[in-house]
Amino acid sequence: MKAREKADEDFLKGLGARIVGLRKERGITQVELSYRCDIEKTNMRRIEAGNTNVTVLMLKKICGALGVTVGDLFDFTA
Repeated sequence: MKAREKADEDFLKGLGARIVGLRKERGITQVELSYRCDIEKTNMRRIEAGNTNVTVLMLKKICGALGVTVGDLFDFTA
């Protein structure tokens, strides 16, 4: 794996972990978050696992569902 691909993978894993942490802080289940974002639970599972490149619009939905800003969402070390 190239260094750039590794960095991208690490970023997505970090973002997913951040979403999980924020969700759990708020006492929201993965099912509830997926419902609030109007996506299938399997897709939310992939996002939280860092296995998919999330669209900007999905990030907006996730932020709204969690009550955070995009800046809050990206407040992690990749």
